[in-house]
Amino acid sequence: MEEKKRLSVVIEHWIEHNQSHMGEYKKWAERASILGLVPVKSEIDEAIKKLFLINHHLEKALGALSFPQ
Repeated sequence: MEEKKRLSVVIEHWIEHNQSHMGEYKKWAERASILGLVPVKSEIDEAIKKLFLINHHLEKALGALSFPQ
């Protein structure tokens, strides 16, 4: 497999992997909220936001692979 294609596959995997984690994080943030652990929920929510931003950049990187500069 050529390196560019391999990189594309790896980035796609990272995005999917991060999305899977985001689902788990959301579930645990809600559980923390139910337990009254507001600071814990807040920190998990921040982690979710950052992971969303990471995926945004990974998607941009994936798009850049399709459009050589």
